[in-house]
Parts: sequence; C-alpha cells; structure tokens
Amino acid sequence: MTTAPIEPASRKIEIVSHIADIPTAGWQALAGADNPFLDHGFFLALEKSHSATAETGWLGRHYVLRDEKGEIIGILPSYVKGHSQGEYVFDHNWAHAYDRAFAPDHGRYYPKLLSAVPFTPSGTPKLLAQNDDTARILIKAQQQDCINLGLSSAHALFLPPSDLALFKEADYLERRDVQYHWLNDGYASFDAFLSSLSSRKRKTIRRERKDAMQTGIEIEELNGADITEAHWDAFFEFYTDTGTRKWGQPYLTREFFSMIGASMAEKILLVMARRGERYLGGAINFIGTNTLFGRYWGATEHVPFLHFEVCYYRAIDFAIRNGLSRIEAGAQGEHKVARGYSPVTTHSAHFFPNPGFQDAVSRYLDDEIDAIEDYAREVASRGPYKKA
Repeated sequence: MTTAPIEPASRKIEIVSHIADIPTAGWQALAGADNPFLDHGFFLALEKSHSATAETGWLGRHYVLRDEKGEIIGILPSYVKGHSQGEYVFDHNWAHAYDRAFAPDHGRYYPKLLSAVPFTPSGTPKLLAQNDDTARILIKAQQQDCINLGLSSAHALFLPPSDLALFKEADYLERRDVQYHWLNDGYASFDAFLSSLSSRKRKTIRRERKDAMQTGIEIEELNGADITEAHWDAFFEFYTDTGTRKWGQPYLTREFFSMIGASMAEKILLVMARRGERYLGGAINFIGTNTLFGRYWGATEHVPFLHFEVCYYRAIDFAIRNGLSRIEAGAQGEHKVARGYSPVTTHSAHFFPNPGFQDAVSRYLDDEIDAIEDYAREVASRGPYKKA
C-alpha cells in the first residue's frame, strides 16, 4: 500500500491493492445498502475466491481518501487490467488501433486502468464519496495515477448519471450502449403486467410459461438460509457450462458462490429448476432496495422456454410481489424486449493521456452515440406493450 498527498494537505489518498485492507465499516458507510454489488462482501468474495486478482488480470488499485482525522471519506475501486475480459464494454478495436499507432516504441494499450465491479454490467455508483468535491479528488487521483504509471487509458464503466457528469467534467469521454430493463408500472400481479401487453404478446408469454413446465419441471425460488452448498454445487455446474461456451472459461470460482452465500445470502434470489430430485437449470439474481439484478443462467438440459421462465418471468413475478421498481437483466439480449423488457441507455467514461488518440476516440464516439440512440428508439418501437 502506497500513499500520495492530495490537496488539501490534510487529506491523503491511499492506493490499496487488496479489498481486505479497506475496513468494512468505512466502505459500507459510503456504499450504503441499496445496491448488492457495492457490498464490501461482494468485492471481498471476488478477491478471496481468486476470481478477480492479479493472477486473473485484475490487479487491485483502489483509491481511498481519508480526512484529517484518518476517517475514510471516499473510495474509487479500480484495477490495472491486462485484458478486457469480464467488462462488457468492448474496447478491443481501440486496443488494436492504439497498438497499430504507438507500439512498440510508445507503449501498448494494455495494461490499462479500470473502475468497475468485476464481471458485473450494472449501473452502480463507482464513486463512493461523501460529496462531489470528494469524488473529484478521487477522479483526479485516478487520472494522475494513469499518467504517472504510463498507462494508455483510464476507464469507468456502467456509470449512473451523477458519476458520469463528474467524470466528463474531468475530460473523460462518454460512451453509450443499450441494455434491457423491466420497469414496474405499479402492477398488482403478473396478470396485471400481462394485461398491459398486446393480445398477441400476452398469448405468447402464457404459452411459453406453460410449455416450460410441461415435462414435470418444478421451480424453486431460494433466498437466505434456504440456499445450501448443494444448491451452489448444482448452480456452479450450470454456470460453468454457460461460461465455457461463452467465454472459454468461467470468470467466477466455486468458492465465490460459497462466500457470497455466507456473507450476503439475504440479498440473493436463486431460481432453480428441477425434475424430481435432479436440478437441471438455474439463475442467480441479486436483490437491491429498488432493483432486482439478474446475472448468471445455465442449464445441463435443453428445455424449450425454460430460460425465459427462470430468468425473466420468475424475476418479473418476484419484483411485482416485492414492490421492486425495476429489473436489470445484464448485458445484451434483444430477445428480452418481447418479454416486456425495454431498451435503456448505459454510460461509461474513458480517458486517454495521448491527446491524439483522445481526439480520435472522441470523434468516433460522437458518431457511435448517434447510432446507439437511433437503435434504442427503433427497438423501443417494437416493444410488446399496447399502443397508447
């Protein structure tokens, strides 16, 4: 752990390599309890389970600001990354362009500096700070550290609007993309949600739900102490199968799931499908104060429409029953729109110390933003809801 003074002199930035070295109480006082992905236990599990460590390309470089009394008043979780895996904001073309322009004489794109929740494409705050002035100090520290280390770039992914504005103020470039979220319009029941859809879409969903359950399948919704190690064993098999096919190897280790099961089980909804005594598919969700966050799905047997039932329809039903205002269903997946999910714009911020490359990316992003907004409008026009 190293320290470097930041103005005013009574304040000091610590650059911390391990989440375990940041006191839980200080972290939680800033993170609050609204978002499970900001839980100290979530970050700690990623680290201690060897899911997000230097060995897997996530070298911790977390900025911690203390006041004159030594109290933590700001945290910006960050990593030095040797690749772009597990980020869900695709910058591989930037990496190729940077290396063509500057390597080997003037450096390479990797390593880079990244502020994100590993493997989690959710619009969670990244600036854990008492106020905007504290947040500005954290951003300045990250930006200067990027320059001092001779890194190609600094990135902050999946930002809420308040964070985005502060990063843009510091000359980070805005990038946009689209996810699909379900928005609760005050529905009293799943049937009330269905009544808001066009007749054809309503019939399709009812048929899909019926067909998913026709082969003797039962669905369990597990939370808290109901989740056992046997459930995690089964779910990890599903997760591993999906991860191997999508990414070549899964990002998360088996130990990670045991750790979050021990530290934050009340914030987890595990939806498991079984036939008799055998589990054959499941999805994990994280429960926030107002939002249900859908994450990983997997199955060892193909059952038509089971994916939609476990991941989307059960999530919607849970959100309605528990008064949650939205569901974030992770990255990508235009097929979610037909199931009642709507396109929502996501935001990230990017800084390149090289002014020529910063300018080139800025011009690229101007065009990309227009294309993203056009795409979101077009997809929204195809939504399943009744036309006003």
